[in-house]
Amino acid sequence: MEALKQGADTLFILLGAVMVLAMHAGFAFLELGTVRRKNQVNALVKILVDFSVSTVVYFIIGYGVAYGTSFFVGAEQLAAKNGYELVKFFFLLTFAAAIPAIISGGIAERAKFWPQLIATAVIVGFVYPFFEGIVWNQHFGVQAWIKTLTGEEFHDFAGSVVVHAVGGWIALPAVILLGARSNRYRKDGAISAHPPSSIPFLALGAWVLTVGWFGFNVMSAQTLDKISGLVAVNSLMAMVGGTLVALLAGKNDPGFVHNGPLAGLVAVCAGSDLMHPLGALVVGGIAGGIFVVMFTLTQNKWKIDDVLGVWPLHGLCGTWGGIAAGLFGSKALGGLGGISLGGQLIGTAMGVTWALIGGLVIYSVLKASMGLRLSQEEEYDGADLSIHKITATPEREVNW
Repeated sequence: MEALKQGADTLFILLGAVMVLAMHAGFAFLELGTVRRKNQVNALVKILVDFSVSTVVYFIIGYGVAYGTSFFVGAEQLAAKNGYELVKFFFLLTFAAAIPAIISGGIAERAKFWPQLIATAVIVGFVYPFFEGIVWNQHFGVQAWIKTLTGEEFHDFAGSVVVHAVGGWIALPAVILLGARSNRYRKDGAISAHPPSSIPFLALGAWVLTVGWFGFNVMSAQTLDKISGLVAVNSLMAMVGGTLVALLAGKNDPGFVHNGPLAGLVAVCAGSDLMHPLGALVVGGIAGGIFVVMFTLTQNKWKIDDVLGVWPLHGLCGTWGGIAAGLFGSKALGGLGGISLGGQLIGTAMGVTWALIGGLVIYSVLKASMGLRLSQEEEYDGADLSIHKITATPEREVNW
């Protein structure tokens, strides 16, 4: 029976890893559809190469930083218990690699290729797993301190704060240091639209992310005996809540409609194992509203050229998710309880602060040493031709 359980747990978490791996295709197509046509190839290449760099760095360094596990042992030891520890690494890697995928959308269309890969290595090797270890592996006694202070540990079941808020808040200084795309904000005060190149591809990316998210949330249980249908239905309700509010607040704009479910899913991650489904619907709806309002403010009022809106979507909705778990996870609002609003506020603030500092230091050093931005001519030609020497539709450029 023990061998059967080990095999079932390994298969369970492997299926989760594959579903979250598929989400990276969603990241790629969401970015491809949102950027202009001359940057589509770059969007696809970045996500795949960032994932590959993340895998190597998380295997060698990051996973050890977070969980104290080293893979520099014999294959016989690694294969113990059906290789569960290896598959767990695979699953958690897909979370870690989401951080550079999130950042990629914010800095799209004008960022240099190689400096971003260096940033990916540092973020996935140290910045992300350092906070991951604090929240999910009891490092430095921080969780015990929060429990002593507030009565409960900081709760983040599937990463509203650990993954999404951290990724979004790292991206914010990167976007600001990089500066807006050329001609986005003109001297006369006019704003150039820079519209998405493909709503169908944008929608495809959103759908792939949405489907994979059920692996992201449900499989965060990590063993079969801890699986919860509550997590699945709460994820569903938050998704539709985010969609409907984004539809209304965004006045039928398809970009908002397709990012709405993602905003809801970001927000529900932390408390998806505790909330009542109606609470999850509200949490997702509020997240959809946050995304529409804050994306509009950042782009039009504050003139922060965050191309995919990753700070509002992941940074702010992830922050809301950490706090919302403390509200809607409580028994007073229909949840299971065992959670403290004070603990959620402290843990969320720690994640945001750490991400901001990490993002600011990494991208400031890279800007000073290597530069972050393509030249004006390279940006005008597009990242596809400038970096990869081919466009998404080369036949259109051929002179017959």
